[in-house]
Order: sequence, then C-alpha cells, then structure tokens
Amino acid sequence: MAGWSAAQIPGQSGRVAVVTGANSGLGYVIARELARKGAHVVLGCRSEVRGREAERRLGEEVPGAETELLRLDLADLGSVREFAAAYRHERLDLLVNNAGVMALPYGTTADGFETQFGVNHLGHFALTGLLLPALLATPDARVVTVSSMTHLFANIDLRDLNSERRYRRWVAYARSKSANLLFVHELTRRLEASCAEVTAAAAHPGYAATNLQAAGPRASGSRVGERVMELGNRVLAQSAEGGALPVLYAATAPGVRPDSFTGPSFAAWRGTGTPAPSPRAPWTLDDRAGELLWAASERLTGVAYASP
Repeated sequence: MAGWSAAQIPGQSGRVAVVTGANSGLGYVIARELARKGAHVVLGCRSEVRGREAERRLGEEVPGAETELLRLDLADLGSVREFAAAYRHERLDLLVNNAGVMALPYGTTADGFETQFGVNHLGHFALTGLLLPALLATPDARVVTVSSMTHLFANIDLRDLNSERRYRRWVAYARSKSANLLFVHELTRRLEASCAEVTAAAAHPGYAATNLQAAGPRASGSRVGERVMELGNRVLAQSAEGGALPVLYAATAPGVRPDSFTGPSFAAWRGTGTPAPSPRAPWTLDDRAGELLWAASERLTGVAYASP
C-alpha cells in the first residue's frame, strides 16, 4: 500500500516557514518541499556561502520558489538574536528546529556551553522563544523540533547539563536529543495552559544519509571512522528525502497531535509508508524535569519566553 509522500503536503501558499540548517541534508529537503508547495521559506544557515549555494540550487529545482536567506549560527546566541531581529514577517506559520551536530569531540559554543547541548537544545530553545510572538500571532502555527531515537540511550543530567564532570560524545548527543523532546513536552504544556493556537511536536528521520554522521570522526581526525560512517550511509541508511518525510509530516499533515513524536514507519528506522508514532523514553514526558530544564535554559540563554 502506498504511503504518505511529499506530494501529499497540503498547499502552503501564503504561509511563512523557518527551517534551520537548511543548506544541506534534511534541512535542504524540508525547505525545498515546503517551497514547492508555495511556502515562503526562510533558510537559517550558519555559512552564508553555503546558504547562497543552497538557495541557488533550490531555485533551480523549484522555479519560482519564494526563499530568503538569513545567517544563523546556533552555537552563538548573539547570532540567534541577530536572526530573530532580522526576521521581518509579522506571522510565522512553521518553525522547523532541524539543525544539529552529532558525536563531536568535546568543545564549547561561543557562549561556553558544551557544543552538542548548546547547538541542539539551547540554540533552538532561544530561537523558538525569540520567534514566539510571531508564532502566537499566527493561527494554527507549528513548531517541529527534530530529535533522534538515540535519545533512548541517555537522560539529561540536570546537575551537569554541559557535561563538565565527564564527557562521552555519544552520551552527550543522546542527552541533547532527550532535551529536545523534553523541551517539546514542556512547551506543549505551556501552550495548552494559555490556550495558544500553536502546536509543538517532535520528529526524527530514523537513519538517513546526510553529512551529519561523518562530521564527528572528521572533527576527530579519524579517517577510518569517517569511512565507516560513509559506508553505513551507503549500505544501511535511507536517503535524506526519506528521512525528511517524518519531519514534513509533523510539520504539515492535518491532525498532528501536540507533543507527538513522529518517525519512519519501519522499526522507527526507515520506510516509505506513512510516518508513524515512535517509541519515546518516559523521562521525556516528566513534567518536573521539563520545568527544571526550562528554567535552566532560560537562565543559560537569557531568553525569557513571552506568554505562554
């Protein structure tokens, strides 16, 4: 039986979407398919050069696409604030928190946070908060945050959010992905408490072939590790187009539930069928942990959310 595809994305004409990490991989596919359906897509990219190239390529694939490029470095809260200040639209129908880093050697962001926690969670926490007024001003707006099934391997440590006591790259990555889901859970609680017309949901791509996998080994100088990841992408992974489908589904399909977690249909790994609910660790649904992470995130980023 045929499954859900990008062709089934409802018309997006008149809608404005922001996609982070839109110059490559999942982010590029998500931006392209939203533009294909008529959305005005704001490409949030760390590199202006790569962003311009992605915008050019997208225009060739989707003639007449409405796009604009804004520089966004999620590892620098100053850049996040500049992006939000440069955002010129009164409405925001869709924010896709897609960009991320995976299994890097220990490092810190411009603001001193462990890189994976800083980029994957804190950068997107700050961005969402700064863009929240535009989301609240838009009926039926959505925020979709990209997590990972690796979140099942590690809960956040509220006593050591920046992995200062001990750093293990895959544990730090899993914790950042748990933080993504806990953020969506707490944001949903706050939105529902204020009766806001904004849906917060999460999605993941399963195992999709992008440049994310090889970045960690490359940063470590491990050519062997880089080749292993590249081989895995060729043999085991689905395409970036396949990996983007659950995110596009969560972003556009009718009836997506708040605080849902959508992934590929086959073993939450890959699949061409309709994206489906994915397993989720119980700690990502913990109200008290969500409150504490939220408070810590506001303190660390200096971004206090408007109502809700």
